[in-house]
Amino acid sequence: MKPRIVLVTPALADANNGNWQTARRYARLLAPLYRVRLGAEWRAGDAEGELLLALHARKSASSIAAWPADRPVVLVLTGTDLYADIQHDAAAQASLARANALVLLNREGAAALPPTLRGKAQVILQSCAAHLGGPRPRRTLRAVVVGHLRAEKDPRTLFAAVRQLADRSDVRIDHLGAALDPALGAEALQLMRDCPHYRWLGSRLHAEARRRIARANLLIHPSRLEGGAHVVMEALRSGTPVLASRIAGNTGLLGADWPGLFEPGDAQGLARQLLRLRDDPTILPAWSELATERAQAFDPIHERNALLMLVQQLLENSP
Repeated sequence: MKPRIVLVTPALADANNGNWQTARRYARLLAPLYRVRLGAEWRAGDAEGELLLALHARKSASSIAAWPADRPVVLVLTGTDLYADIQHDAAAQASLARANALVLLNREGAAALPPTLRGKAQVILQSCAAHLGGPRPRRTLRAVVVGHLRAEKDPRTLFAAVRQLADRSDVRIDHLGAALDPALGAEALQLMRDCPHYRWLGSRLHAEARRRIARANLLIHPSRLEGGAHVVMEALRSGTPVLASRIAGNTGLLGADWPGLFEPGDAQGLARQLLRLRDDPTILPAWSELATERAQAFDPIHERNALLMLVQQLLENSP
């Protein structure tokens, strides 16, 4: 009989976010060799397994604490835990200490860990299938933003940049994501009224988001905090250039030398970059070529092999 893995995630399908996409993909990658029980929490008395695979140090802390001490735990640090919670939250810190292995989703993530724990860390880049969208618009710059409206995604920097481009109807921006912060939703609605070249389209299915990314000239990703954003990886796998904030969660995927970076919170810098891309037709094709080159790191075979090897090693070393 296949060994059982318990996979816990703080977000299930109804959240339509990165944690759910990661959990669903992990379950699929593990399924050929393991029985996977996927849920939001594990409690003492629930069906046990040989290994716990938990997403997010703080939000999965109760499951990690309840897991039998003689069975291994893999903790995936997905973003807000790596760059915020583990600095001050006792439950998140206990999760780090308990875990047998720490999975980082970008190449620069280890720098955020206490030095004593870096030996337990391993980078496993996330993956997706390639998705090419065909010819892209030429007469206008059509950009897409994919991310729920919440502080970590920093939509206000985007909003301010849009207002600086209010007289440029040839720069069009579509924004996908639910208003997790109602105040940000109200601001997005007002922005649409004031600046018709910006459209907030609300929450959309993942498949539609991928289609829109693949057809856009550019993905804008202004986050202040990321563990390793799916949409950045998905853009690269579509050959879509990315204009992103210079934070570790972005440069750890794109590379520190990625040409399309602006400083976090710098609305003027973002607007200036958009105008440069609109006015110089040679830049985006070069970025697209670079995106296609770097997309190879996010091929599903690499993620599958790394994940299976880590799980196998832990199970072999378990009592």
